Amino acid sequence: MVVINQNKNSIHRENNSPEISINSNLKRWFSRNIGLWKSNRTYFLDEKQKTYNLCMNINIEALENKSEWESHYKFTWYPEKKYNFFKDNPQYKERGEMRAFLKGHQLMRENFYLSSEEGISNIKQVDEHEMIFESSYKDWFIIEHTRLVDFDNYRFRVIYSWNKNKLKIVENHHEIKIIK
Repeated sequence: MVVINQNKNSIHRENNSPEISINSNLKRWFSRNIGLWKSNRTYFLDEKQKTYNLCMNINIEALENKSEWESHYKFTWYPEKKYNFFKDNPQYKERGEMRAFLKGHQLMRENFYLSSEEGISNIKQVDEHEMIFESSYKDWFIIEHTRLVDFDNYRFRVIYSWNKNKLKIVENHHEIKIIK
């Protein structure tokens, strides 16, 4: 595999152990996401046919694990400043917290962003830098692609959310790691 950084230098990495379990791959990928992120977001909302741009802060923390086979995390988010977006769209939480843990190839969530319901996100690994999360609850189905870029200093996320089989929300997030 070849990794290209922004200075256009190639770094060759060999994987001598093809039988790495998905659980350890997921733990390693999640540990690369730990820290405070500045998240520049664009929301495209179907029903309002309106686009919103805002900046959020996301903090991802690893929590102490009771079992070595489960990795627990806490995600907190809050806006960089006041936005009319939250007044115009009260279903979105301006700030909040979610706890989750890995179990096999699933992320067991205490709650979802648009709901207080707990649930499961199935995880598909694209490569060592990108994961796809598929979630469903109530009448929602969500696909989220999250890709780590430039030695984990940046993340790009795109999220598609369907409600009753109709695409309602498309989100693009460009995130910069502020604190590791």
